[in-house]
Amino acid sequence: MGSKQVMYTLKIVTSLLLIFTIVFSTFGVKANAAEQDKNWDKIKERGVLRVGLSADYAPLEFESHKNGKREYAGIDIEIAKKIAKDNGLKLKIENMNFDSLLGALKTGKIDMIISGMTPTPDRKKEVDFSDSYLKSSQTMVVKKTDIDKYKSLKDFANKRIGAQKQTTQEQLAKTEIENADVQSMTRLPEVILSLKSNKIDGAIIEGPVAEAYLKQNPELGFAKVKFSEPDKDTCIAVAKDSPVFLDHLNTSIKNIKDQGLIEKYKDTAAQAMDEDGNFFTKYSSFFITGIKNTILISIVGVVLGAFFGALLALMKLSSFKPLKWLATIYIEFIRGTPLLVQVFLVFFGTTAALGLNISAMICGMIAMVVNCAAYIAEIIRAGINAVDKGQTEAARSLGLSYGQTMKTIILPQAIKNILPALGNEFVTVIKESSIVSVIGVSEIMFNAQVVQGASFDPFTPLLVAAILYFILTFVLSRVMYFFEGRMKVSD
Repeated sequence: MGSKQVMYTLKIVTSLLLIFTIVFSTFGVKANAAEQDKNWDKIKERGVLRVGLSADYAPLEFESHKNGKREYAGIDIEIAKKIAKDNGLKLKIENMNFDSLLGALKTGKIDMIISGMTPTPDRKKEVDFSDSYLKSSQTMVVKKTDIDKYKSLKDFANKRIGAQKQTTQEQLAKTEIENADVQSMTRLPEVILSLKSNKIDGAIIEGPVAEAYLKQNPELGFAKVKFSEPDKDTCIAVAKDSPVFLDHLNTSIKNIKDQGLIEKYKDTAAQAMDEDGNFFTKYSSFFITGIKNTILISIVGVVLGAFFGALLALMKLSSFKPLKWLATIYIEFIRGTPLLVQVFLVFFGTTAALGLNISAMICGMIAMVVNCAAYIAEIIRAGINAVDKGQTEAARSLGLSYGQTMKTIILPQAIKNILPALGNEFVTVIKESSIVSVIGVSEIMFNAQVVQGASFDPFTPLLVAAILYFILTFVLSRVMYFFEGRMKVSD
């Protein structure tokens, strides 16, 4: 063999070795990447599996009252319990609006979503999905008097169609019904109530859920129409880049299928739905909890809001321009943005921007304090400006400092002037606290929505909530009138 042939052979061997090295190193990197899953590592370190859902979707997920205690029930709940048990984790349920779940998952508030969710192309861009654990049919619910009127989807053209916001049903209404006037609503009970009150002509609802509602609402029935894709996969959603987590989920789902546990879970859910007792014996504890939390949120919002509001008012009245500008910017921004936006900014921002995992209750309180501080600041500023300037001049001429003048002369009179406005702010806070229900804070409105889903009665819980809000605001108004009368005695 000549030297040229030897050199040629060595080059070939070297090239092959290089190729094999690159290929195997690539596989090694992929294998290591597959083994790395920061999301799963955090779950195991925490020892708690945080599951997000919207508990107004019986028989998949809902709240029931059993043996004097509130507990979550439904097919999805049983699956979540199975997954937690299989992996030696404690289960924590985070109940919130369906359209808030994806945001909560992406910002790390929850670890997975199990809420009758169907994989769609848009959702797959944002999160990953497990294997399917259930196939559900899609149905059109109408009033029984209109069943013969609608024989195909074409008959619903140009009609008002109701669906839950950001769901597969909403997408079906937009794509399969010509010129449909789609009415998207946050919660399913709102869709049912709209249908019963003739606000919409039909409602697209998942089959098992629709059957549960129809049992409690005999005036409703199924329209004899079919969608092009009547059966949809139901899966669990997790954050992107969670391969190990997905493997564990799929293993549990396979076990559930192999053992035929879904039928058992359906029976368990049916038993929880068929509880004995009347409306008030079953659900009074829900409203009691709501009253306690509403009062707590309102007191914290007004008390801390008054404290920070007083600081902001003094900053805005200060002759030191940077303080004045800072207070003005804060007040104008908070007053110029909706409370709903502020609630979401606090709830998602504390995790996404600050890395803090704060409970929904604390986030709700923070949002109320942030909001109240701006409005109370303007109330206090107006009260201070209403005190005659001559009193400030007289106090300063007597040698009192600015702080002493404010503390002993101006603020006592200002508080007396602004007490009615503060009372009105307290009443407003009690009513506006219902907004924090969107992030799962268990106040009156949130519990009313939970009862809607558990009782399949979309109207009565709202009526009870309205009465409770009226009682709270009426009692508070009487208390404020009493204190105003006592303070007028000094006049």
